[in-house]
Amino acid sequence: MWEEYFSPKSVSEALEILQRYKGQARIIAGGTDLIPELKEQTRKVDYLVDISEIDALRKIELDGDTVKIGAGITHSEIASSKLIWEQAAVLAEAASAVGSPLIRNQGTLVGNVVNAQPAADAAVALFALEAKAEIVSKNYTKVTRIEELYQGMAISTIDSTLEIVTAIYFKSLRRNQGSAFVRLAQRKALALPLLNVAVVVTLREGRFGETKIVVAPVAPLPFRSRKAEAILKDAPIDSEFIRKAAEAAASEAQPRDSALRGSAQYRKEMVKVMVRRALGQATQRIKQR
Repeated sequence: MWEEYFSPKSVSEALEILQRYKGQARIIAGGTDLIPELKEQTRKVDYLVDISEIDALRKIELDGDTVKIGAGITHSEIASSKLIWEQAAVLAEAASAVGSPLIRNQGTLVGNVVNAQPAADAAVALFALEAKAEIVSKNYTKVTRIEELYQGMAISTIDSTLEIVTAIYFKSLRRNQGSAFVRLAQRKALALPLLNVAVVVTLREGRFGETKIVVAPVAPLPFRSRKAEAILKDAPIDSEFIRKAAEAAASEAQPRDSALRGSAQYRKEMVKVMVRRALGQATQRIKQR
């Protein structure tokens, strides 16, 4: 399937290999998506550059109020991280929901993003956290918003033959903030979900402050319901406003009829249920502190 497999010990070494083979080499970390594609011959690559053993990319850190997750960190490591549960429970919950134990042990958070699937659980949580990605190449280093990595359905703006996403950054949640992730999937299924919702809620003096509500897969990328967020802005913390926000999210969602995921009408109805549930859980977490 490939001619050579490299295991560099530093980011600079990995970039040198990419430069040497000029488009014929590609970055791999967990490989839970890439390896099946190579086996099925839906993607071709001559050289693989495995960054999973680079020590600098194998860290979860809190720097002031910013959480940094390296590109080599797996879903299992996020799901079991006390730091992530304390600072961003929505991401820990999402990572816990990914695939099977084998996929969680092998697949990485960054890979979940670079794959650009609109329903990828951990990526949906990162949208709600307004996360950013650090991208390096031989010629530059830049930090960009997660949503800017999505060009379309399963199409990433990252060129893994030239660039490496080395880390994900986001602000840790404050004491007056809570988060939650909820998922709708077929029973005992390991495939992507029918729907998932991630929320981050801020409460101020008995009212909602800024709220982020992300729903997927109802668009080519994880979708933020701005109408629902606007309804909650400065609203009292009660079930009626949560219901109105959930209905607004459903009205904005544009799922398609799908043999695998169900009818568009069914999923729009379930958006109401799941947004209401996620907002309730996030709000309750704040009150329990």
